Amino acid sequence: MTALDTYRAGQGADRALSGCGPLLRDVAHMPAALQRPLRQTLFEYVRAQGSTTRAEMGRALGVSAASVSAATGELISEGFLRETAEAESAEADAPRSGRGRPPVSLQVAADACHVIGMKLGDLRHTAVLSDFAGQRLAELSLPTRPHRKSAAVLIAEALALVDQLLAKQGMARSDISCIGVGMAGMVDYTTGNVPWSPMLDAPGTSLRAQFEAALGIPAYLDNDANLLTLAELWFGGGRGKSDFAVVTIEHGVGMGLVLFNQLYRGARGMGMELGHTKVQLDGALCRCGKRGCLEAYVADYALAREAATALDQHASFSESPLALLEELFAEARRGNEAALSIFRRAGRYLALGLSNVAQMFDPEVIILSGGRMQYDYLYAREVLAEMQAMTLTGARVPARVEIHAWGDLVWAQGAVALALGQVTEERLGVGALRSGAA
Repeated sequence: MTALDTYRAGQGADRALSGCGPLLRDVAHMPAALQRPLRQTLFEYVRAQGSTTRAEMGRALGVSAASVSAATGELISEGFLRETAEAESAEADAPRSGRGRPPVSLQVAADACHVIGMKLGDLRHTAVLSDFAGQRLAELSLPTRPHRKSAAVLIAEALALVDQLLAKQGMARSDISCIGVGMAGMVDYTTGNVPWSPMLDAPGTSLRAQFEAALGIPAYLDNDANLLTLAELWFGGGRGKSDFAVVTIEHGVGMGLVLFNQLYRGARGMGMELGHTKVQLDGALCRCGKRGCLEAYVADYALAREAATALDQHASFSESPLALLEELFAEARRGNEAALSIFRRAGRYLALGLSNVAQMFDPEVIILSGGRMQYDYLYAREVLAEMQAMTLTGARVPARVEIHAWGDLVWAQGAVALALGQVTEERLGVGALRSGAA
């Protein structure tokens, strides 16, 4: 088995499989802490399949026909599921006989709610408007200045993006059930606080509450690497995998981890900070203020910092780091030894980081994703071979590495998954049971 597989994901790749969301497997053997109420499990199964029958649902999930019929009947009456128009027509036209009625397919009632997913970035903010079935209705991107800013300025930019996105679709904020927001840094999903972010000039205490006050709708914040992982879990190559890791290389280095089809965030909601694991004592200065972090050798700003020296363009480093990286890559392609050495060293540090991920978590697959996947020196076969050489595998098959090249909207699409998951939990899950809604 090769250690490296390449997968190209574009705007339509999320529709290669019908439906959206994790493709549930081994539900009966899932840990009790991760099990959901039956109505939520059935709803999520329908959304993941796109369309299915009650009989198929019962067989796949090991649930009795009577239980499936009762729960789906409630979901239909409450407006969360619907019988497909084609099936209803076929049933109406079918001759009445002793053979019973034909099977009726179920789908998510897409208009039951709408959500927005947003990624706040260093160079641009992106947003996606989605329905309850996970179908993308509208999208928008707005440029921003790459410097630290106050929470008030960041929220004002987000507000402008939301209003322009809704205007494209002729909708108002009152039509939105909730919004998922992602950004770089240490983001506490549970509290909505942001203890540190390269985008903020000060810790973002109660940042989620500030978003909700400005937007007038529920908001949920998460680390941007978690968003990318959710995008893979809900719309990409991770849908059918129960355990996998995602490593992203952009202006920083991030990681997400999925266990039992669930995103793992850590005890305080701020785990998986791969970019700030130490790979060199007293090493290069990281933007977090500490030295020797992995991202200080692999991220955009780290490569641009060295490119400015190699190409003798220090003035352009702060003005256009991405343009500088493009020039560095072009020089490497032309055989410039200084440019090649920069990518080689970054690749070796990346191999070290990936080896640590494989050693600690033993995932089924490690997905490398993000805009910097265009720089193929970072994942050359030599890099992946070095990763495998540093990993103690014994007789086991080594972790497979896949390269997923998405567009800029993948982050916002992951934020859509964040929002859809939260709305589903509140309306159909434990949250609904606690509130007496179910």
